[in-house]
Amino acid sequence: MTVTDKNILETYSNLFEGLSFSNKIELIERLTKSLKSNKSKENNFYKSFGAFVSEKSAEEIVAEIKSSRSFRDKEIKF
Repeated sequence: MTVTDKNILETYSNLFEGLSFSNKIELIERLTKSLKSNKSKENNFYKSFGAFVSEKSAEEIVAEIKSSRSFRDKEIKF
């Protein structure tokens, strides 16, 4: 833990001292929930980096992209 992290935790700890018991329990529940959901968000983030899934070969995909291109002849006048 870095010095900055320790200072942040100390500051939050001092802030939470003024909370009532029920508010502290609510805060603990929310922090716990955020930790559980944070893992799934992190996993989803890393799962988004991956290979393109297709039954086609790379050459077939490239050929399909190139064949779907359309160009139009338009004269640009200045």
